[in-house]
Amino acid sequence: MDADSAHPTRLQIVVELLKGTKCVTDIQEILPASQANISQHLTVLRNARLVDFAQDGSMRCYYVSRPKLVSSVISLLAEAEPAIRKSKDELDREKHSSGGACCVR
Repeated sequence: MDADSAHPTRLQIVVELLKGTKCVTDIQEILPASQANISQHLTVLRNARLVDFAQDGSMRCYYVSRPKLVSSVISLLAEAEPAIRKSKDELDREKHSSGGACCVR
């Protein structure tokens, strides 16, 4: 999954699709988004090869095409590991301990 796939609405869509196949109208009942907006998000997810669809008459029913990958990424995101912030002193100490080479100029 890339940055485009990490949009909050897209994440909600894939979480719902992990529960089972759904049509756009099903997703629209669950998420606070218009049918057009959901369709746009599904197109991005299809282009990323994370979801696909099966045609059922005039309706497209979407499903997660790479469930192991999507489940793993969702699990990692759910861990909510805090971002690490380093002070200038910490960076200087690390730079000093590594022989002074840390950044490419």
